[in-house]
Amino acid sequence: MKLMVGLGNPGLRYEKTRHNIGFEVIDELAKRFGASLHSSKFNGLYATIHQDGEKTLLVKPLTYMNLSGECIRPMMDYYRIPAENLLVIYDDLDLPVGKIRLRQKGSAGGHNGMKSTIQHLGTTEFNRIRVGIDRPPEGMSVPDYVLGKFPEEEWAVMQSVIQTCADACEEWLKKPFPEVMNCFNSNG
Repeated sequence: MKLMVGLGNPGLRYEKTRHNIGFEVIDELAKRFGASLHSSKFNGLYATIHQDGEKTLLVKPLTYMNLSGECIRPMMDYYRIPAENLLVIYDDLDLPVGKIRLRQKGSAGGHNGMKSTIQHLGTTEFNRIRVGIDRPPEGMSVPDYVLGKFPEEEWAVMQSVIQTCADACEEWLKKPFPEVMNCFNSNG
């Protein structure tokens, strides 16, 4: 069994904000698989999809970004999912808008949702897709920037990136993550 988690904040106020790009990717995957994210467990919405006989959970934590690990860890424990079968999708200030980076381990890089996830899992070794949102313009605070909506021209780019991230997630259902990394990091 695999677990794909998109990080974000629940509620209409946060839809299509930079910090919710992980939710957008999970929504796209659910749409592709005809799944509904209406089941609830461990303070997260989830859907179950099946690919080649393997079950995968698509999850959107409802804990708010800074407490993401409080949903992810109990979900992993309950379903006995090892860290190597986890994939977390989240926004990254250190990448330009539209750039994606797949990694199998790494630090939180200042991202509070990842800090919480790492703290609750007790490891930095799990798969992730970092989605570039760039740094805020001079004079704008990071919280205001990440909780802000994309300008129209950036949103057009991000819609394409959401598709690419969902493609990478689908590939991981068929191939080992290092192979997916090789393909999508060279194209990203």
